[in-house]
Amino acid sequence: MFGSLLVLIPISIFLVVVIGISFWWAIFAGQFEDTGNAADSILLDDDSTASPAGTERPPDT
Repeated sequence: MFGSLLVLIPISIFLVVVIGISFWWAIFAGQFEDTGNAADSILLDDDSTASPAGTERPPDT
């Protein structure tokens, strides 16, 4: 009954430590710096579909 706990508890502690180290690295590596530009970039994208001069196609009929 308690045999599975003896396996699962050390595995879960190991995973918590690995996730904590990964999060700590991400903070100090600058992964969360300037999050506003990434969110705004999709709004500022040029969605025009105009073709360059001389390459217009006739509309599909």
